[in-house]
Amino acid sequence: MREPAGRTAPGNGPWSARPVVSGPAGAEPAGRDFRRLHPITPWRRTWAVLAAVAAVVLRDPRQAGEWSGHLTGWRTVPAVAGLLVVAFGYGFVSWWFTRYRIDEVELRVDTGVLFRRTKHLRIDRLQAVDVNRPLAARLLGVASLTLDLAGGKDKLAYLTERDARALRAELLARAAGVAPDSGEAPQRELVRVPPGALAASLLLRPATWGSVLGSLLVAVGLPLLTGDWFWLVLALPALAGTVHSTLRRFAGEFGWTVAESPDGLRLDHGLLDRAHETVPPGRVQALTFQQPLPWRRAGWVRVRLAVAGGGNDVLLPVAPWGVALGIAGRILPGVDLTAVPVLPVPGRARWRAPLWRRFASYGADAEVFVTRYGLLVRTVRVVPHAKVQSVRRTQGPWQRRLGLASVHVDIAAGDPLTAWHRDAEEADVIVAEQAARSRTGRRSAPPERWMTDR
Repeated sequence: MREPAGRTAPGNGPWSARPVVSGPAGAEPAGRDFRRLHPITPWRRTWAVLAAVAAVVLRDPRQAGEWSGHLTGWRTVPAVAGLLVVAFGYGFVSWWFTRYRIDEVELRVDTGVLFRRTKHLRIDRLQAVDVNRPLAARLLGVASLTLDLAGGKDKLAYLTERDARALRAELLARAAGVAPDSGEAPQRELVRVPPGALAASLLLRPATWGSVLGSLLVAVGLPLLTGDWFWLVLALPALAGTVHSTLRRFAGEFGWTVAESPDGLRLDHGLLDRAHETVPPGRVQALTFQQPLPWRRAGWVRVRLAVAGGGNDVLLPVAPWGVALGIAGRILPGVDLTAVPVLPVPGRARWRAPLWRRFASYGADAEVFVTRYGLLVRTVRVVPHAKVQSVRRTQGPWQRRLGLASVHVDIAAGDPLTAWHRDAEEADVIVAEQAARSRTGRRSAPPERWMTDR
């Protein structure tokens, strides 16, 4: 893996939020210990009733037309007003009976009017706590809190931005076992992706060019061959879809910032809908570096991650190799990915993979297992030994005839890492050595708890 090494100079930008005070642990919560969501929340839930009415209308337009025929003149205004009152009343009652509180062990959320439901979200099961601010929420000064737990996701919407950040800070502090009134941990900025580089990277994506060239081929080539310009009409939706997906991705990754804090790496991004996510390094199962062919001249790479519990899988949408390796060093401290020796596949693998065999290799050192592959999109995948779940050896009929075998390293999240088409005897050695490294790595791995080294 001979890519230029480098590190980014971290910036400054600490910020804090007002801590949230909760009741004593273990005691039955008093009424004042419970808190409600923001008063704007009923309007969000009002849309559920209006959406149900719209679904009925769209399902049977004829019947809806007959009903609307009776709402003429003076009956129309009371009917619409009554619908709005019912919709808002449902939202208000639902909001009024929704409460939450937090203590040392759980976040408790009570909901329901006729049938009460209580959710106990254990803090020690938290994978991540993210603050999301869609455009409409940003205009109103509110935000939603998304909690990634081992068993799925949950959401609190809406809170004021201050309360959302404070509640997030308290949850992270309690998950780490530190004082809940310590406020939000400071952060320092490491990387900010320039909008120009992001736009250029999206325009140079193979998928973008493939879709554009395919649409132009259909729009121009087929009419010239057949004399029927109807093909132009079919190509326009595909071209519009490409433009829409590119703009949506640009808006979602706009202003991408990676910052470092005691609770992990913080990712802030979004042009219209802002997202604030936290990636605890201990939860990262693997890193993936992808470099499409058009990016190689600029030395750009995209960094993805596999995190236990799912969620966002992008660490850096685009960055130079040196910057990407610098951020990877925050997740894999003490690991120099450029120094990991990699071994190519045997020469006889050309009969099994004639085109991309020379781009396939694997390597390992005392800390990580690394694979490289890809002809048009160079891909490097890295997994710490402590995150390996199992190791498998597979051998197809063609591989058996050539004396080859593949080794698959399974992880808790994402696809397995594969060392393709190794010598059969070498594959047996890889399996034995990787199993031993994984056992040693799990014993010496640091804890996954946040904001603490103990």
